[in-house]
Amino acid sequence: MTVSLQEKITAAASFIKQQGVKDLEIGLILGSGLGELGDEIENPVIISYGDIPHFPVSTVAGHAGQLVYGVLGGKQVLAMQGRFHYYEGYTLQEVTFPVRVMKELGVHSLIVTNAAGGINTSFTQGELMMITDQINYTGVNPLIGPNDEAMGVRFTDMSEPYDKAYQETVRKVAGEMDLDLKEGVYIGFSGPTYETPAEIKMARLLGADAVGMSTVPEVIVAKHAGLRVIGVSCITNLAAGMQAALNHEEVVETTQRVKTTFKAFIKNILAAL
Repeated sequence: MTVSLQEKITAAASFIKQQGVKDLEIGLILGSGLGELGDEIENPVIISYGDIPHFPVSTVAGHAGQLVYGVLGGKQVLAMQGRFHYYEGYTLQEVTFPVRVMKELGVHSLIVTNAAGGINTSFTQGELMMITDQINYTGVNPLIGPNDEAMGVRFTDMSEPYDKAYQETVRKVAGEMDLDLKEGVYIGFSGPTYETPAEIKMARLLGADAVGMSTVPEVIVAKHAGLRVIGVSCITNLAAGMQAALNHEEVVETTQRVKTTFKAFIKNILAAL
């Protein structure tokens, strides 16, 4: 017997609630090397992905693979320490499943973070970029297939993927911290290869400022589900053709270097929402 997506969501949410998760406000998705923010959550309840019915399991270095529930920045949050990627072999329905579960658990907003390659020539390694818009260059979409009207409309409006009112709050927080926050468009490729110099040149011509292999599907599903979204990229390296070579170790190393600023920034954003 085939289990429907809604049945899977209900089962996962029910299990998570049984662990004491309630009164949720905001969901967090923590990208490569950025999971340490989850360690700052007060009175944490930690749930391994492997224990949650129908949940995928993270296979990438720098991704812990667990949910952390508790208080951060004065808000009741549920954080994903480690996300899922299309390049790992998951379907986009599996990649975005946690967003559906968060919605079921009552979150009204989502903060997505990622490690990204800088395309904008004015960016330097280690800077933070608020995502103002996105380009889906994966060639796929998580909403392809039958649509359940109870989850969202068939044709989702993507005029404002990242909440504009929230962007004002994020700018204000950055100003108060004296943080040189960059802003820009995130373009999502499927991975797992890094892009070629020619692809980066194309992405720059298309108006992208940063590139990565995540986030885009999650934000599409968040919008379908009616969630408000904030996106923050850590520029961990300069994209292909802009520096000598690319590797995942450098991504994790850069996030380690900027983690203190990053953690303080997200906590202050949460406090200001």
